[in-house]
Amino acid sequence: MNEEELLQTQVQPLIDYFQQLLPLNKSEKQLVVNLFKPRLYRKRQYVLQDTDLCNQFNFVVRGCLKMYKIDGKGNMHIIQFASENWWISDIGSFYGRTPSELNIDAFEDTMVLQISYDNLIALYGQAPKFQRIFRVLIENSFISLQKRLLQNISSTAEERYEAFLETYTLLNNRLPQTLVASFLGITPEFLSRLRKKRINA
Repeated sequence: MNEEELLQTQVQPLIDYFQQLLPLNKSEKQLVVNLFKPRLYRKRQYVLQDTDLCNQFNFVVRGCLKMYKIDGKGNMHIIQFASENWWISDIGSFYGRTPSELNIDAFEDTMVLQISYDNLIALYGQAPKFQRIFRVLIENSFISLQKRLLQNISSTAEERYEAFLETYTLLNNRLPQTLVASFLGITPEFLSRLRKKRINA
């Protein structure tokens, strides 16, 4: 297998993902191969650190990333997890070209396909279909964050936990209790009680 064939194989999961949204022609598939770059992040390695400019849009091929904020007391507040076939980026920093207030790191060894800001703008120009695709991705991200905000201000911890299980079905057994609790805004001890109550229900 030559280098081009290897790259095609690495990028194929993303091409398959795009194909589910809108069919791609041969030249559009080649643009994906040319502009998205595979990168492996080891466990605990940063993809993005606060105060840095977010320059990459990340598609997770395998593994798991988390995006979070550390407050003034050193507490972690998890905004999002991203596992296989999920996207993750600080959209405000990426599109606004402003320093990020968030961190993204690898919870597991994680393979991603990345596109830089400049290459994404080039992609829009060369194949306008991707403007439609990424508009859908951003809209879905906004809807997801809006739902999460509403849950945080109007739902019980038990309801938030049920929503987490529905959204992150594949991650429930991969994430430690401390990270799930941080995502839900509760203590690990309270999460343990919720889990026991759910098992015994």
